[in-house]
Amino acid sequence: MLIQFVFYNNSQSPDASVKHEGDSRTGEGVGDDETIQIDLSKVDALVQEIVFIVTIHEAEQRKQNFGQVRNSFIRIYDNATEKQIAKYELDEDASAETAIEFGKLYRKDGEWRFQAVGAGYKSGLQSFVDRYAA
Repeated sequence: MLIQFVFYNNSQSPDASVKHEGDSRTGEGVGDDETIQIDLSKVDALVQEIVFIVTIHEAEQRKQNFGQVRNSFIRIYDNATEKQIAKYELDEDASAETAIEFGKLYRKDGEWRFQAVGAGYKSGLQSFVDRYAA
C-alpha cells in the first residue's frame, strides 16, 4: 500500500495525479472554496483509496469547529463533461468536530467508486498523518 498526503502545504502527489488548487480562507467569492483535481488514469497502481478529510487549520488555537461552518460539502464532478457525479453535504451538527472525513474514492474490481463517510473528529491534520502512516 502506498500512502501519500496532499494538502495545502503539499499540493501535489508524486505521480501528479492529485493536485490541491489552493484554499479560500474567507469563503468569499463565487464557486468552490477549495478544489482538488484528480486524474484517476495517473494514480499509481499501489494506491487503493483516496480519502477526503477536511480540517480547520489551527482550530484549537482559534477556538473554531465545524458547527461554525455553513454549507460544507464535497462534490465530485467530471472536469471534461462538467457533470456532477456525487455530492455529500455535511448536514448534521458538528459543533465539536474540527475535522471531517467526508468520503473516499476506492478501487474495486478495477473501477473507482465513491463512498460517503461523514465521520467527525476532534483532531487536526497530524492525527490523520499518524493514523494512515502507521
